[in-house]
Amino acid sequence: MKRKIHLLGIVNLTDDSYYAPSRVRETDALLARVGKMLDEGADFIDFGACSTRPGSRPVGAVEEWQRLRTALTEVHRAFPEAHISIDTYWASVVEQAFDCIGPFLVNDISAGAFDAAMLPLAGRLGLPYVAMHLRGTPETMQSLTDYPKGVTEEVLRYFRSFARQAAEAGVTDWILDPGFGFAKTVEQNWTLLEELDKLQALQMPILVGVSRKSMIYKRFGITPEEALPATQVAHYMALQRGATYLRVHDVAEARRTVEIYSMM
Repeated sequence: MKRKIHLLGIVNLTDDSYYAPSRVRETDALLARVGKMLDEGADFIDFGACSTRPGSRPVGAVEEWQRLRTALTEVHRAFPEAHISIDTYWASVVEQAFDCIGPFLVNDISAGAFDAAMLPLAGRLGLPYVAMHLRGTPETMQSLTDYPKGVTEEVLRYFRSFARQAAEAGVTDWILDPGFGFAKTVEQNWTLLEELDKLQALQMPILVGVSRKSMIYKRFGITPEEALPATQVAHYMALQRGATYLRVHDVAEARRTVEIYSMM
């Protein structure tokens, strides 16, 4: 039986995310982008209200929620059946969003490390949860790329430890994100993608977020705006190696890549 592949369409409620076309702040533009993504086959709309690119600084839970509140309300009103994912590491943001729109997918780059209340809250609310591999913070992570036993082995070790933490917090429905672009060199990112199938040993769904990232545009000396073709090649590689979720900027193109993979 073929596995179901899920696409998360990226919507950034910021003014500094690395791929400018993903940024939307005005309501009309937001609804147009979300509607287009849903029409193109997005399974989730993934909202981010704080850039986490290398070197970025957090805006804080209060500012994140201010950016999210209107967007979530308007999208939930216009597209009540849409599945929502929220990219945040603040428990308070999760709790307020839950009160606003009900259940959603929590997408936490810190796997609960940045806010001790996050995992217990996700467990109590019964929310599905994306846990990502990260060292340090977005400000410091690119100085923390030394993996003596290899990057893939480190990611495996990290999630074996996380699995115990999740179980203790009552988080049973979680997804593994290897953290492409986070505390990894360009070369380590490609090694991790090549060895992605090893992560299936953990028997958890795998989410891959490589869309237009620096592992692509720095490797080829291009810009994020020029990185779509190579992104789709990376998506195909990820699907071959067991990914079940792709977090993408370009839903229609990713959906076609999934269709080709399914045919083959």
